[in-house]
Amino acid sequence: MSVKQQPRINRYKNKSGRGGFVLAAFILFMVLLVVGGYFLQRFLAADTRLQTQSLPEPVVVQQPKVVPQQPHSSTAQQTKVDVVLPNEPVKHYFDEDTRLEPVERQSPSGKALLAIIVDDMGSSIQEARSLAGIGVPLTFSVIPGLRHDREVAAFAAAEGVEVMLHMPMQSKEYPRRRMESNGLLLAYDVEELKQRVEGYLELLPQAVGANNHMGSAFTEDAVKMRVVLGALKQRGLFFVDSVTTPATTGFSVSRELGMRSGRRDVFLDNEQNEAYISGQLAMAIARARKGGQAIAICHPHPATIATLSKTLPKLKQQGITLVSASRLVR
Repeated sequence: MSVKQQPRINRYKNKSGRGGFVLAAFILFMVLLVVGGYFLQRFLAADTRLQTQSLPEPVVVQQPKVVPQQPHSSTAQQTKVDVVLPNEPVKHYFDEDTRLEPVERQSPSGKALLAIIVDDMGSSIQEARSLAGIGVPLTFSVIPGLRHDREVAAFAAAEGVEVMLHMPMQSKEYPRRRMESNGLLLAYDVEELKQRVEGYLELLPQAVGANNHMGSAFTEDAVKMRVVLGALKQRGLFFVDSVTTPATTGFSVSRELGMRSGRRDVFLDNEQNEAYISGQLAMAIARARKGGQAIAICHPHPATIATLSKTLPKLKQQGITLVSASRLVR
């Protein structure tokens, strides 16, 4: 009896079918994973950008650059420096409110004497020639260390123009506000201050007096001013306090030391236009008439030189006598 043959089962075909399903599921899973990761990444990136846009821009504060002060050296080796720095226009040559009420003097004698000190001299010989060419008594206050300091001082002396030393002194805004590298800082000890003053006088032996350039911080320190003024007194110089701060001790200390001294009454060119300068000059003239004398300070700006050239030669006809600064110190 023959046995009916059973159909053969293809195990390999069934196995291959299950394997294909698993492989397809795995591929689908990977695709979903990649796609999901892509969209998740874009979502996080968008969220980060949103947060960044909502934050304010960081404020970058530039720290002031401190100009290193050079130690005292021989005057022959001192570096020349300029007052006006590139891209740093000077609006004022003083530190505090310079429209201070000038000091009233009680010595009217029928005379009206006016001294005009031109500060910041030494950067241009042409400025010196223009001012001397006005033909009236003026006083040049020269900053030691400027490019043409000795040339200007020698020219002035030869022309009969009085020369003063314009001493750079620390302002309250230092170091944000630049100062000449040979200037006087409150941090200096007694010997350094004396050496620097001696260095000034070696550079400018024509100087017969001195006043402060800036110095709103330095002139308020009576101890430091006593050192500087003492050095000037030993060389026989007088001192004019430029009054760059209401709390200056310059005039009082100089009187205490028995120095010939004075103080500024009017600044002529806080604003550099002829109308303003003419008005300030009229104020100085009024002070001279009321108190017998006045000291005005200005700077060698083109507008100042032009105004002085037009006005000063006519003052004698108005009863005003122009004199050098040394005539008005006591």
